[in-house]
Amino acid sequence: MPQLTFVLPHWLYWAGLICFPLLAMVMVARADRKKAQGRTSLGVGYLVLLTGGFVGLHRFYVRSWLGILYLVPFFGVLFANGRGRDARDALSRAKNDALVNEFQVERLARAVESGTEGAAARLETLKAALADAQQRAADAVTAVDTWADWALGCGIAIVVLLAIDAVLMPRLVNAQRAKETPEPPPEPVSQATADRGTTQPQPPTVVTAIHKLSTWSGEFVAYWSVIAVFVYYYEVLARYVFNSPTNWAHEGMFLMFGMQYLISGAYAYLNDSHVRVDVFYARLSPRGKAISDLVTSVFFFIFAGTMLATGWVFMSDSIRVWEASFTEWAIQYWPVKSVITLGALLIVLQGVAKLISDVQVVAQTRSKRWA
Repeated sequence: MPQLTFVLPHWLYWAGLICFPLLAMVMVARADRKKAQGRTSLGVGYLVLLTGGFVGLHRFYVRSWLGILYLVPFFGVLFANGRGRDARDALSRAKNDALVNEFQVERLARAVESGTEGAAARLETLKAALADAQQRAADAVTAVDTWADWALGCGIAIVVLLAIDAVLMPRLVNAQRAKETPEPPPEPVSQATADRGTTQPQPPTVVTAIHKLSTWSGEFVAYWSVIAVFVYYYEVLARYVFNSPTNWAHEGMFLMFGMQYLISGAYAYLNDSHVRVDVFYARLSPRGKAISDLVTSVFFFIFAGTMLATGWVFMSDSIRVWEASFTEWAIQYWPVKSVITLGALLIVLQGVAKLISDVQVVAQTRSKRWA
């Protein structure tokens, strides 16, 4: 198989981090609206074809066992590449032996000319070894070319099968949808249940806005995990099928997960997912929890404020020099450090919303006691 030389452009990396989650969120919302039409999706079918079609996963997605046919050329590629690596190793050893024997033959040829005793016999032996090494090198070259042709042929077979299934995919999806039972619509909420849901105090508009922002930011970066699946999938395919390991996959995903951790902090705080020692906290009443949160909020704002101020310094210094990594990929670091400030700001805003909500709970409970 031919080697892959693709290196992810910087602009595509940053554009993917922005555009992919937006596209995924739109697709998910659209899929939720179309659940009644069946669970099999044409868009998902084509996505599976592009990412896992080389082993027939798209056929299995539409419940067609003909996907097994893809396994034959796929394992053919793996087998041919394995034998090709062995042939390249043999070629390297043969070339090394030939170089060593050539040097020894030249040295002994000069010894024969100078009349050294026994040099002629050793020269003939080395010439035979040199000829054997050259023959082994020639055989290895033939083997490398042969297995490369086998791998290429199996790869072409997979591409042809994928092209055929790309045309047939709408028909396959429609056939599978006809076999599915549409999901029933959700049951309507009774008026009594709706009334019970309105007994809680309505949060202020600013709190609702901050909650929506934290929820949206958390859901946005959650789709970055899907990007990691695709990137590591490409890395494994490039490394073990095409013998072409990348120089950008690990660094790109390492930085992406770091930014995801920072941005999702507000979402985790909104859903109470951060680590908490709740041996006593879990036993408190809602008012007691609100009072406890108000008291400990001082430490929260010290931490969040420090992270915001420090992140601002890191961001400013990085932007001033347009900082980039020292690796071969040389990705920009200043957007990554800017996310420190962004993540800290989101956490501070969510902390403000939590503070307002706790004050509201304490005030409402107190007013009920005096009523």
